[in-house]
Amino acid sequence: MKFSFVSDKVPSTGAIVATVTEGGQLSTTAKQFDDKIGGALSRAISNSTFKGKKGELLEILAPGGVENSRIILAGLGNPNELKATDFENLGGQLYKELSAKGEKAVCICTDDVKVHGSEEDNAGALIAYGALLRSYRFDTYKTTGKNDNKNSLEEFSVFSTDSKSIEDAYEKLSKVAEGVFFTRQLVSEPPNELYPATFADQAKELEALGVKVTVLNESDITKLGMNALYAVGMGSERESKVVIMEWNGASEKSAEKPLAFVGKGVTFDTGGISLKPAAGMEDMKFDMGGAGTVFGLMKALAGRKAKVNVVGACGLVENMPSANAQRPGDIVKSYSGKTIEVLNTDAEGRLVLADVLSYTQEKYNPRLVIDLATLTGAMIIALGNDIAGIFSNNDTLCEQLSTAGLSVDERVWRLPMADCYDKLLDSDAADMKNIGGRAAGSITAAQFLQRFIDKDRPWVHIDIAGVAWSTKEKAIAAKGATGFGVRLLDRFVADNYED
Repeated sequence: MKFSFVSDKVPSTGAIVATVTEGGQLSTTAKQFDDKIGGALSRAISNSTFKGKKGELLEILAPGGVENSRIILAGLGNPNELKATDFENLGGQLYKELSAKGEKAVCICTDDVKVHGSEEDNAGALIAYGALLRSYRFDTYKTTGKNDNKNSLEEFSVFSTDSKSIEDAYEKLSKVAEGVFFTRQLVSEPPNELYPATFADQAKELEALGVKVTVLNESDITKLGMNALYAVGMGSERESKVVIMEWNGASEKSAEKPLAFVGKGVTFDTGGISLKPAAGMEDMKFDMGGAGTVFGLMKALAGRKAKVNVVGACGLVENMPSANAQRPGDIVKSYSGKTIEVLNTDAEGRLVLADVLSYTQEKYNPRLVIDLATLTGAMIIALGNDIAGIFSNNDTLCEQLSTAGLSVDERVWRLPMADCYDKLLDSDAADMKNIGGRAAGSITAAQFLQRFIDKDRPWVHIDIAGVAWSTKEKAIAAKGATGFGVRLLDRFVADNYED
């Protein structure tokens, strides 16, 4: 889909979208079109339930007096309460509606409406951004139906008196969208196509943006002593990998340590010897969602030339049962030197993260660490499928993430951590067990990870088990991989840590 930003005149063909605030108050452009078509817009409003509320659309098909295929009135609601996400959602809604109707071109007339409580006042850029996010489809393996009406929209233009600033704002946002798409594509790929080696190969796409990529093979992993990670992948014929991505965008004068983002990348999780039930196991292709988010975040930051130093580190494994697989009762020595009694081979993601967390801290001494993982089914029971859980040793980081999450509508909620939960991991045979029992499963998983975080190192664990994949459509995403976390962490970085 081609995006353009114009200020000279509104196109005379295709669909036109004009805004209406709550109470049916027409925007300047809407009034102009109302005059052109003999008051048809006003009559349509008076003869309908349309009130200009947020999310409402009113369509006049093939209106007389103009050549445009249709005019759509888009309700904004209270103009004093408009947030950036409202405009993004409107863009996604318009893309879906018009594509489903076979429309090929649309022009959005923003009339320079403002975003409440935001430095980003370019509503037109946000609408285009929302449409771009909604346009993603995973159809790589479809041989039929690719060109149906669901993807008909070819041109999306924004009309405003200040088209240049809107275009500049959109250009920056589009780089974040590319990161989101990267994550969605990775998470959507089938496990016979995306496994540790092919996943690691995807990092080559980041090298073109200036990201330094290092891939550790199994020989490197075992030589370094990443035995916890290695043990998870022993049952698979696919060789495990660790991918390290470095973006150094801070000014040369900056001596700031990097931010570190660590992702769990289990490309398929059978549960290993502790085999999962067959029903729903196909969903375990997205157990690499944490690593997918880190890859997408690195693409977003590098794409928009973020002025910050960042390290992204991901452990990539496949958890399979075989004669060589890890067994319940095994004891492994982690990279940190701490020993782990493996009581359940389906609690494998924390073993992967343990070694990558320790390695990343020792090698890069980051100013903070954030890890992401589709770690526990208990997280879905606790918070459902719209909010991610966060666990941390640092109040400031949690507040920053919560604020960023609200601004991009990728919300997070902090859950408690305490010694009473940590003690559940104590083992009679090793330094710790890899599970703490059924109760408080998401918390004990976080407590396990904290045992591999250096003292006084600011750290947050984000459990995205419930939000990495969606079975329902959202305004800016179809069903399937959501790309959750890319926009959240990009905003977190932009608001708090860039030069």
